[in-house]
Amino acid sequence: MKSFNIAVIPGDGIGPEVVEEALKVLAVIEEQENVKFHYQYGRLGGCAIDEDGTPLPEHTVQISKAADAVLLGAVGGPKWDQNPSHLRPEVGILGIRKALGLYANLRPAITYECMAKVSSLKEEVVAGVDLMVVRELTGGIYFGDKKRFTSEDGKETATDTLIYQEDEIDRIARKAFEIAMKRNKRLVSVDKANVLESSRLWRSIIEKVAKDYPEVEYSHMLVDNCAMQLVRAPKQFDVIVTENMFGDILSDEASMLTGSIGMLASASLSDGNFGLYEPIHGTAPDIAGKGLANPIATILSAALMLRYSFGLDQAAQRIEEAVETVLNRGVRTSDIAEDREKAIGTKEMTEQILSVLTGK
Repeated sequence: MKSFNIAVIPGDGIGPEVVEEALKVLAVIEEQENVKFHYQYGRLGGCAIDEDGTPLPEHTVQISKAADAVLLGAVGGPKWDQNPSHLRPEVGILGIRKALGLYANLRPAITYECMAKVSSLKEEVVAGVDLMVVRELTGGIYFGDKKRFTSEDGKETATDTLIYQEDEIDRIARKAFEIAMKRNKRLVSVDKANVLESSRLWRSIIEKVAKDYPEVEYSHMLVDNCAMQLVRAPKQFDVIVTENMFGDILSDEASMLTGSIGMLASASLSDGNFGLYEPIHGTAPDIAGKGLANPIATILSAALMLRYSFGLDQAAQRIEEAVETVLNRGVRTSDIAEDREKAIGTKEMTEQILSVLTGK
């Protein structure tokens, strides 16, 4: 029997609720695949600030490094918004990405046909959307030097430095081209090369790497145009690769094509099979503890973990198909329901998915 070690970091707000539901799904996979998942728990974000005095305790780093994969719930919330910069939950997120070498963030955006009418865009625009945003995760402006100071003329001034090195761009480019090879062999690289020197380096490395993947049809697109095209004609995209901040923004925009940010999973990968898996939604403190959160994004994140870290592709596909089946039946949590009075809760949605998954 194969066994896998998973570091479980429930996080803040609705994080613990949706992670609990994903673990129920993994329990079924254990039986179906004759595998064993071993869990170790850690804290990250706001709860870690409260309990440990730091957004990223060393214990969490160590259990994550010792694991085969990490399952993370949502992190943060307004409770900690006024904290000094080193005691913000987001520092924990950036820190664990760096500590674990998680340089490639995969954010799939899929609009199920039965969900197309939930989107704020026209059904014919979003129905059938199936794209992947590949975001560089450990470089760029988020990790550059940050300064606030008084300039010579007495004005308060702030600077954030955007730095990319050739090897950082090369490795995310190769990851994106490899994903494109497994999909439809189409890739769009997004930058701001008409203005930024870092983007001009990005573009030159993309063109160099592309020579090793002659089957992939690739093109460049400026980030402002890409933002427009995602809402104008999203089905033109298959794989999008871009730098850290652009990817952060564009992947959230792409998420709304699906009707709800509560539907989307993500994977953050290092070299090899190791990865951290989390929903892209926030902590939703207004509904935390009320049993209303949509668990689908976290359940689909667990499916990505099975696929990318454990090589259990068929199990991952069964979970994804079970989710789609439940949605096709019209089952909805309140964030995706047209009639909120008929919406079901967090545990009930998981029960519906488990029913399809087990055939019971």
